[in-house]
Amino acid sequence: MIPKTYYIVTFGCQMNERDSETLAGMLEQQGYTKAPEKKNAEVVILNTCSVRENADKRFFGVLGQLKHSHEQNPGMIVAVCGCMMQQQRIIDKLKAKYSWVDLVFGTHNISEFPRLFANVRDEKKRYVDVWDGAGEIVEGLPAKREYPFKAFVNIMYGCNNFCTYCIVPYTRGRERSRRPEDILAEVKQLADSGCKEIMLLGQNVNSYGKLKAGDIGYCYREEENGVDFAGLLKMIDEVPGIERIRFMTSHPKDLSDDLIDCYRTCRHLCKQIHLPVQSGSDKVLKEMHRIYDREQYFALVDKLRAACPDIAISTDIIVGFPGETDQDFEDTLDLVRRVRYDSAFTFLYSVREGTPAAVRDDQVPEDVKHERFNRLVDAIHEIQEEKSVWYQDKVLPVLVDGPSRTNSRVLTGRTENGRVVDFPGDKSLIGRIVNVRITKAQTFSNYGEVVECE
Repeated sequence: MIPKTYYIVTFGCQMNERDSETLAGMLEQQGYTKAPEKKNAEVVILNTCSVRENADKRFFGVLGQLKHSHEQNPGMIVAVCGCMMQQQRIIDKLKAKYSWVDLVFGTHNISEFPRLFANVRDEKKRYVDVWDGAGEIVEGLPAKREYPFKAFVNIMYGCNNFCTYCIVPYTRGRERSRRPEDILAEVKQLADSGCKEIMLLGQNVNSYGKLKAGDIGYCYREEENGVDFAGLLKMIDEVPGIERIRFMTSHPKDLSDDLIDCYRTCRHLCKQIHLPVQSGSDKVLKEMHRIYDREQYFALVDKLRAACPDIAISTDIIVGFPGETDQDFEDTLDLVRRVRYDSAFTFLYSVREGTPAAVRDDQVPEDVKHERFNRLVDAIHEIQEEKSVWYQDKVLPVLVDGPSRTNSRVLTGRTENGRVVDFPGDKSLIGRIVNVRITKAQTFSNYGEVVECE
């Protein structure tokens, strides 16, 4: 076994990725380094997601693979954390069937990981420590960032929306906003270290700062004159060195006119927004507890495109929510064709135990869900193919991420509106923003050539 090494497997969203960076930072503070593969690492952490059934299955699959590695390396410590651990049925299953799991903790006590890890390592026994609720936000935790030139920045945690299909409010807790001065301090520190792009994270960033003193999750020092999300964006836009600002995820019900106006006034806010719609049917939206209807959503899209004509709009859509009829699905197809999304994440409805939708007796048959899903994907791809023509021969600034995962001989990066571009170039360009002429525009990515470097 290679001593003092770790490996983290992350399932799920950017929030989980950011949590994994924190866990990696804590281990590196103790002298651990990242192992090239999990089977030889001294410490393996699986950071879980509970949003989709698929993620559950993948987690248990990877966990099963670790049994042999744990037997071969008795000193290996296997830890599991994240959203799945906030569900008692999962903890019970781990206790009963997965004896090689040494440490279980949840989403609310990541800051306690060094102590928990030390207990497991020193006492050589299993620890399960999952908090039911979240305490105060802990600032100043270390992080091992994946890239030096772009970074995730949490601005809030939890969710108050309680969509009827979603487990997140139960696993991540109620909304808690970080203080704006703490966020700005982190952003400035990142900028000083050479970071060019930040992604602001939250389950619903639009509701940042809306809680008042006395509310559950209130984290501001001031009772009045708190900063909302639009105000926070304007503050970050003034931080020297930050050239691109993105954010995830945005809820339509909280997309204010002030926030939309930021696309006109903020110099560094990227021309991109992820605006989950979930369904195009008013009936289904109401049953999902989304708190907006089709026409309200269309109005938001019109306002966004008026403020920023080139804005790229992406979305999430669930197919087969309980009770979804053929007409409900046709309404979704109609909405997709009217909005003409630049990209969309499409999902088959997944039963999440503990949510209101899970106990409904009008679940849509699997074959019907799959047929609708395929039709939706075809419609989205047709629109994406049509829209890709716009990119042909355009010269666009691209932040270079590194070698392409599919072809190590070329570099890859993203445009301001999130479009992937591959192009030949020297590795010295990694981390820089370069101008690339699109020579081949395709549905999902573009190919190009560097014409000028900043």
